[in-house]
Amino acid sequence: MLETTRTYVTKITNHQQVRDGLDQCGFAASKLWNVGRYYIQQQWDETGEIPDEAELKSELKDHERYSDLHSQSSQRVLEELAEAFTGWYNSDDNANPPGYRKRGDRHPRSTVTWKQKAIKHDTKHSQLRLSKGFNLKESRSDFILAEYETRPDVEVENIQQVRAVWNGDEWELHIVCQKEIPIEDAPGDKTAGIDLGISNYLAIDYNGGPSELYPGNTLKQDKHYFTREEYQTEGKNGPSKRALQARRKLSRRKDHFLHTLSKHIVERCVEEGVGQIAVGDLSDIREDDHGDSRDWGRSGNKKLHGWEFARFTRLLEYKAEEHGILVDRVDEENTSKTCSCCGQIRDSNRVERGLYVCDRCETVMNADVNGAVNIRRKITQSPPTEDMSNGWLAQPGVVLFDRESGRFTPREQGDCKP
Repeated sequence: MLETTRTYVTKITNHQQVRDGLDQCGFAASKLWNVGRYYIQQQWDETGEIPDEAELKSELKDHERYSDLHSQSSQRVLEELAEAFTGWYNSDDNANPPGYRKRGDRHPRSTVTWKQKAIKHDTKHSQLRLSKGFNLKESRSDFILAEYETRPDVEVENIQQVRAVWNGDEWELHIVCQKEIPIEDAPGDKTAGIDLGISNYLAIDYNGGPSELYPGNTLKQDKHYFTREEYQTEGKNGPSKRALQARRKLSRRKDHFLHTLSKHIVERCVEEGVGQIAVGDLSDIREDDHGDSRDWGRSGNKKLHGWEFARFTRLLEYKAEEHGILVDRVDEENTSKTCSCCGQIRDSNRVERGLYVCDRCETVMNADVNGAVNIRRKITQSPPTEDMSNGWLAQPGVVLFDRESGRFTPREQGDCKP
């Protein structure tokens, strides 16, 4: 059995009764965020350093706003603030640091997280009792009693945390549960190699099977639409309501794309009898051999920032594990320069328009697929074979994301299979 977590988005059926209590907590989370944000600014101005989450918790645990929420909920607000500043500090673009959660005299409803000590679950009546902080309690027994509704096939048990999320119109509960999932036997002993990229989000090569490209056009279009200059209005009181809505929608679309893609790739691997996937390890792509930040140019850094390769790989790993498929992260060194047919390594072999032309064996192939083949061979340790056909290598299948159906479907094209 595989131990993992699942998040279930649930509807609050007694929303009218609990809305005021959830509003209080959401506003309190915004106020505590702002207290932490102010403290970080002070420390940055005085020392040039950003305090970590441990320092934030230690310094602010006695602040009045800390007691508005349950202690674990307050801790999570400060953890999210520290994570936001760490992400901003380590990013390569010119974005503004995380702002204050306030517009004029109004505070937005921030997400509130309750951990196990602040939750009591009534499975029989589908109710969650969520603790308030000392300052918000009107009496010792004051709490939020939310009734939730899930899909019929969902069993809510072993709750790890509950998040109250304002979706723009109403509150909803995101319930994180620990689950045990049976692990299937591996569908076969074949291998597959995945090369992650920008123009094509990924290229995959199946041992003894086809090669496929998955363009990232949908992500690019969403990124362009939702991050136009009019959506980047960032004032002294933080991002505008329009900007926040656009960012949330972009985040939801990106999450859906990555979840759907990773699920689709695993399903294809099951169909092809794959038991092991090699994926290029890009965890150090932001740093050079000396640990310094790489400069990919203004355009390259911007694209890289939204690449989300680490998140995709994590999703692929846990989805593949459920089917008994092992995912190995392998070093990408020289995989784009090496001819997968004869093994020659030369920078000049990779040419424009997505093609790789080997000047030694004269093989012409898609450059991303060539990289995927070489990545796959990192785990099979098999040498290049000069009898590889140019069919799937030169003209791989193309699989596109259909926004209407929310699924990946092959693009119709001429038969290019050898």
